[in-house]
Amino acid sequence: MNYRIVTCLFVMMPLAASNDRTRLKELVSIEGVRDNQLVGYGIVVGLSRTGDSQQTIFSVQSLTNLLSRMGVQVSPSLIQVRNTGAVIVTADLPPFAQPGTRIDIAMGAVGDSNSLQGGILVLTPLKGSDGQVYAVGQGSVITGGYLAGVGGNSKGVNHLTAGRIPNGAIVEKLPPSVVPKGHIRLQLRQADFTTAARIMEAINEKFGTQTFQPARAENSALVSVDTPPDYSSRSVEFMGELEKILVEADRPARIVIDERTGTIVMGKDVRIAPVAILHGGLTVQIQTILNVSQPPPLSAGQTAVTTETTVTAKEEKTKNIVLQQGASVEELVRALAAIGSTARDIIAILQSLKAAGALEAEVEVL
Repeated sequence: MNYRIVTCLFVMMPLAASNDRTRLKELVSIEGVRDNQLVGYGIVVGLSRTGDSQQTIFSVQSLTNLLSRMGVQVSPSLIQVRNTGAVIVTADLPPFAQPGTRIDIAMGAVGDSNSLQGGILVLTPLKGSDGQVYAVGQGSVITGGYLAGVGGNSKGVNHLTAGRIPNGAIVEKLPPSVVPKGHIRLQLRQADFTTAARIMEAINEKFGTQTFQPARAENSALVSVDTPPDYSSRSVEFMGELEKILVEADRPARIVIDERTGTIVMGKDVRIAPVAILHGGLTVQIQTILNVSQPPPLSAGQTAVTTETTVTAKEEKTKNIVLQQGASVEELVRALAAIGSTARDIIAILQSLKAAGALEAEVEVL
């Protein structure tokens, strides 16, 4: 038998120049303008005998309470809940969502329901962290899969105990969002002192004067901005102008390695010190042959099976590459590919370069 590991190498190379700039909208978020998470408990009805079993007590209690609010008094011991499943419902409430706006909701079974396919979520209040109801959800559940068959002879596709309802909730109350007015705080999505300083310079260049500099960098993750006098009564317009400012973000030189899939992603700023790399390959081949010994007819012998195993090893000649001062990641990849390196070979070489101090980048292994 031949044992061989097959891997794929994906290297994303920069396609644009090093002075590419990004909109401020993609680099920062505004303090106070954020999503709010909602959660609720509800029941899904209309399941085809795939709901919770009788041992799931809270499903019976929930169905009993629901019927009681509708004027139907039923004893919990007399209810079969095979067509009902208890679920936890979650949603993200966008900032400044107005009452009447619809948002998506997701849900997952909390009992022993086998599938939520074909079910209908009954009116479910969704609460925020402060305990107040901000939205109400209801509608047909989409699972994106199916379950067919009976008992052990069944076939299922995708995860059927979780589902979602697009536009399944209606906002009932304004979320606690803060409208930026005289003072705005910009939070960097990736903290970096250089990027924070460049954001401050770009804002001051666009809105500043000799006597008024609106932006100042508080730290690597926060830039404070004062609203210019011309926009004192037009805060929304000022926010729109801020988001359009172009800034060149500074990103650390980093190499991300996923050894499970053989994926390697390297940034454009990775540099290699002068170094020589020697690379050789060892191939081990194992062959097993089964020999069958058959006795003559009408004899007292028995059929016997013997194995014959052959092990051979082949080592390729060592290949080498030499990188000069200031070699880029593109030159490294081309050189490694030229000597026939696989993804796992490149991973080992990169880790060795980092250990030798010749790789000027962070190495992150997933």
